[in-house]
Amino acid sequence: MSEDSIQLYQKRVQIHPRSVKGRFRNLKTGIMVLAYTVYFLLPWLRWERPDAPDQAVLYDLPGRHFYIFGLTVQVQDIFWLAGVLIIFAILLFFVTGLAGRVWCGYFCFQTLWTDLFIMIEHWVQGERPARMRLDRKPWNREKLIKKGTTYGLWLLVAFWTGLTFTMYWVDAPTLVVDMLLGRASYAAYFTTFFLTVTTFVMAGLAREQVCIYMCPYARFQSAMFDHDTLIISYDARKGEGSKGRAKAYRGQRTPEERKVKGFGECIDCGHCVLACPMGIDIRNGLQYQCISCALCIDACEHDLVNYTSENALNGRKTQFLRPKTVGYGVILAAATTLLIWSVLTRAPYTGTVEQIRQPLYTQLSDGGIRNAYEVKLNNKLTAPMTVGIYIEGLPGATLDMDGMERIELAPQERIKLLARVQIPPVESSKVVGDKVMFVIESLDGATAKPIRQEVPFYAPAGS
Repeated sequence: MSEDSIQLYQKRVQIHPRSVKGRFRNLKTGIMVLAYTVYFLLPWLRWERPDAPDQAVLYDLPGRHFYIFGLTVQVQDIFWLAGVLIIFAILLFFVTGLAGRVWCGYFCFQTLWTDLFIMIEHWVQGERPARMRLDRKPWNREKLIKKGTTYGLWLLVAFWTGLTFTMYWVDAPTLVVDMLLGRASYAAYFTTFFLTVTTFVMAGLAREQVCIYMCPYARFQSAMFDHDTLIISYDARKGEGSKGRAKAYRGQRTPEERKVKGFGECIDCGHCVLACPMGIDIRNGLQYQCISCALCIDACEHDLVNYTSENALNGRKTQFLRPKTVGYGVILAAATTLLIWSVLTRAPYTGTVEQIRQPLYTQLSDGGIRNAYEVKLNNKLTAPMTVGIYIEGLPGATLDMDGMERIELAPQERIKLLARVQIPPVESSKVVGDKVMFVIESLDGATAKPIRQEVPFYAPAGS
């Protein structure tokens, strides 16, 4: 065999999915419409703020604030992001253990955008046979118009996808005007262009190749499956019979005729294969390419393809409550509860006190001792607040902050203050290695507990 005849890579076979109607197609369409509505309209939803753009969801990286409706997330709250990622991961494991790859079939961004691009292709070029004929035709006026219109609409959707993503990081109306006038930042143009290209390629050109060759989830999904996991399955006992499947020719069309001849109920129409966006034949058993979109269930007129488990196919009962799913469910509920509790009980402000150690202390001319501290305050609210600072625990000590012991913080203001704690000469001999308690409290009637931080107070030994 010559080297030229050896094919190292399988040539791609273009997939032209056949459109179907049914409850799962309706469910996919409903989820797609909901997802697009949220994604494309959310940046335009207004939310009044006194010190930030009036955008309901805004990730302000320069200001280091994430605004999610009435919630302001600051860099100190980054553990919330870790909590959300953990919850999503556990939810993915939990749902996959129960119902297989329903995330891939209904909620994955690749699936949602590919679905829309296929709908556009179907709307412009026609049903599956018409699209296949168009692909086989040489380039002429009709092909140029239909392909050009398809690609143009894809590009429009891809551009609006990229621009919308950028809107989550910059005020949406301002960004659109700046983009049109050519005065937006380089990062905004690059992000929009990059996502436009990737969306066009992934959802329009690559399609199933992304799921088969690029997505790692297809490779490790089997580790989360068991005999009770709901998967898309073909009922071979009903469909094949003793002699396998056969076309519905004369004399073998009715169930009775087919039973007499030993044929199963599958008439080998191929509709389940034609409807599959991944191009697989579910009758060959579960395959890693299957994304559990269930369109093959809608396509099968004889109810031979269904959501079921391996145990059910073998005549046993499917167990939904099993140690794995219960464990995932408990962890998911605990993580979600903990995150919600953390958000609801967050402090409206933060305050820290650090000693200035150069020098550790200053001995005054009258024999008194003074230590200096740096007080950091952070108003986490989108409204002004008044904060009071005082000290406890060090007999005879006084606090001097140049009149800043009571300060009004602007919305989301961060500030550093200099604090001096001084003791008179008569008390200096009692405080070697002692401590002082700083108390920071809201004076606006906030329900948050005062912040109490104990810091060392230094004095010379034997003073």
